[in-house]
Amino acid sequence: MTRVRNLRVRPDLLYVASGWSTLVTDARGRITGTDPQGFFARNTRVLSVERITVEGREPVPFSTGNVQGHAQLSYAELADGEAMPSRAAYLLTERFVGDGLRTRLTVVSYAQQPLRMAVELRLGADFADTGEAERGRRVQEGGIGASWDAAAGELRLSYLRDDIDRAVAVQVRADGVPVRYADSAFAVEVVVPPHGTARLDVVVEPIFDGERLAAPPATFTEPADPAGSARARLAAELTRLSSSNFDVTAAWRCAVEDLSVLPLGEPAGPTAPMAGLPIYQEIFGRDTMTASWQALLAGPTMLADSLRLNADHLGRRVDDWRDEEPGKPLHEARRGPVSVLGLDPFTSYYGDWSTAPDFLVFLGQYLAWTGDLRTVRELLPTARRALEWIERYGDVDGDGFLEYHRRSPAGLKNQGWKDSDTAVVDEHGRVVPNPIATSELQAYWYAALRHAAVVFTAAGHPARGAALVARAHALRRRFHRAYWLPERGCYAMALGPDKRPVRSVNSNDGHLLTTGIVPARVAPVVAGRLLAPDMFSGWGVRTLSAENPAYNPFSYHRGSVWPVEAGTIGLGLARYGCWAHLHRLAEGMFAAAALFEEHRLPEVLSGLPRDAAHPHPGVYPNSCSPQAWSASSIIALVQALLALRPAAPLRTIFVDPHLPEWLPDLRLEGVQVGGATVDLTVRRRRGGRTSISARGDRLAVVRRPTLLALSTRHRR
Repeated sequence: MTRVRNLRVRPDLLYVASGWSTLVTDARGRITGTDPQGFFARNTRVLSVERITVEGREPVPFSTGNVQGHAQLSYAELADGEAMPSRAAYLLTERFVGDGLRTRLTVVSYAQQPLRMAVELRLGADFADTGEAERGRRVQEGGIGASWDAAAGELRLSYLRDDIDRAVAVQVRADGVPVRYADSAFAVEVVVPPHGTARLDVVVEPIFDGERLAAPPATFTEPADPAGSARARLAAELTRLSSSNFDVTAAWRCAVEDLSVLPLGEPAGPTAPMAGLPIYQEIFGRDTMTASWQALLAGPTMLADSLRLNADHLGRRVDDWRDEEPGKPLHEARRGPVSVLGLDPFTSYYGDWSTAPDFLVFLGQYLAWTGDLRTVRELLPTARRALEWIERYGDVDGDGFLEYHRRSPAGLKNQGWKDSDTAVVDEHGRVVPNPIATSELQAYWYAALRHAAVVFTAAGHPARGAALVARAHALRRRFHRAYWLPERGCYAMALGPDKRPVRSVNSNDGHLLTTGIVPARVAPVVAGRLLAPDMFSGWGVRTLSAENPAYNPFSYHRGSVWPVEAGTIGLGLARYGCWAHLHRLAEGMFAAAALFEEHRLPEVLSGLPRDAAHPHPGVYPNSCSPQAWSASSIIALVQALLALRPAAPLRTIFVDPHLPEWLPDLRLEGVQVGGATVDLTVRRRRGGRTSISARGDRLAVVRRPTLLALSTRHRR
């Protein structure tokens, strides 16, 4: 196959972020006035254009790159660098993102004589919403007012609307040189001594509802603000991996670096990650928790904070506009003007059925990894409220299955994991109307009952735990009878409003394997169907079979490939001991990662087949990169290859490693279970057998297959 390397998801853009702020520039580091470029604070574009000229000419950077997660540096030539004697001069543009934006412009001279240069800056703001900038289409707008305070040396740009308070203050500061503002431009004349420098700082500080958001200091090291502190904590905590397989090592390194730069810095959960950049810089309930769960092998702090963040945003009332009910976890929370103005319900939107069971599952997983009963007890009231919401609102018709329905006219039609409007289609390619009981929701509910049983038992409520286990067993039997399609070797995608199976072949079955709801006797059949040619592209599992009339490889959920699903499916395949299938899936994902710059998997790959006609899969057109749960999928796949299951209360790790030929060894440094930290080394021996060794704190590492894997093996 033709060799492909270093694909960029959005090749025309660079973006850096910190907390709720993002800077989006062109590939040279400029803000040209073209969507979706700009500086965004709280999902609002407060700097939409920035034009810098030196001696009447716009410098064109020749080298630009991001530094850490929150900064950017570029170089532009200002004078002939080849002239003799030297007349070389360069412009260094350093950008630092925090609540506000600081841009440091430094003219560096290598000339033999002083250089006198006129610098001019023209800045603009349009207060567009992140979504508007992404789509290039405004749904709200207003005039822009400009006022200049000569005494303070400050320009204020204000959004001229009575129903929203948005403004931005801009200052340009130069060392010992006066800065003028006239004709909508800042102007300063700098004198650069021989072999010296001259510096200007451009400080951009949003003002929202009277609150001024400070620009960060000019430093490439992490600032001490909440987001910077969270990034530093994660960078120090997350587990390191090395292997003789370069692609696996590089993919892991990129994944943990991405996760360490994505925290929002929210007070309730500082290290909880945003969903992705540049679109999903927001609180995103299920995405935040899913990424943190998949990344547990790298460290538990993100999941603890993600659970706390979700606990802090439970629904309080019945509100149809927001699809809100008491005890229902949050789906999305944005802060942009479209939401603040009430044009959509997303300041606090609750239209998702998966977040409530996910909270219970991940709380149980957190306990298994950490044994941290103090945090579990802290979150137990939220677990009770999530259970109460499911019991009261999750199954309104009382048929024993969770089915979602939308009440908000501006909400999401589909409220399972696949939440795009056309995600759920029947075998004829027709969109299925609501209410819908998708298969993965039932699996999440099954896993939630089992994990909640452990949590309540550990917290001193064994009777409640026993009752939840009994309900889980009953749901498992009921689900298989209602959803299993023996002639297709898979489960129905959903039950439609008529309670008939939606017979589309799709990726949900991978989620079912992960939860353990699939009987061992049919698990190999389910795994084989997921890896059949119409479902497995060679890179990953398609969300919808390529044989379905609605298949579109570049759609969001009708045939695309989601790395996050590969992580979840991988854990499911390991659970049932389907090693050959897992090795094919993992190889495809690591091979896909190797195609992209820094081995960074994007949000969504296309479903195109991996063949000579398609040297790389391409991506969904509006993919985020980095995306938190694409990064976490790499960590989950490594956990799957090790079949690693923690038992923190027993100070034990159970493993059943099965490394493929292309991955002869793995070394993990700093694995945390139950307060202990160990290094694990796994090697593949002749004939495929593996050895495993551990060093560090006292922690038993026990080789043992999962019960379902043993059961599956005995049935073959």
